[in-house]
Amino acid sequence: MDLVVPDVLEESCTTRQALERLAAKWRVLLVYSLLPGPRRPAELRRRVPGITQKMLTETLRGMEADGLVERRVLKESAPQHVEYELTALGRTLEEPLAAICRWAAQHPG
Repeated sequence: MDLVVPDVLEESCTTRQALERLAAKWRVLLVYSLLPGPRRPAELRRRVPGITQKMLTETLRGMEADGLVERRVLKESAPQHVEYELTALGRTLEEPLAAICRWAAQHPG
């Protein structure tokens, strides 16, 4: 199989656009946090040290807009309870991220 290398320097390149969306600081960590299943925001904050509530909310909203996560309301009345879960599209990131983890383990430093 030949490796296809797109021209990621072109702004219109879909690979570049995907890399820009995933390169946001917290997105990959949140994907990892959601791989085992749905999580409430407080659980995500505990699992991702250093993320502020503001950044968590902004990042999850962006991931929802990109179709990577689904927000589910568990309790409508105040205080509202919600949880987030990876969509089928979000789950497709598991294999490429695992490949990055393997690469990092093989090339520490």
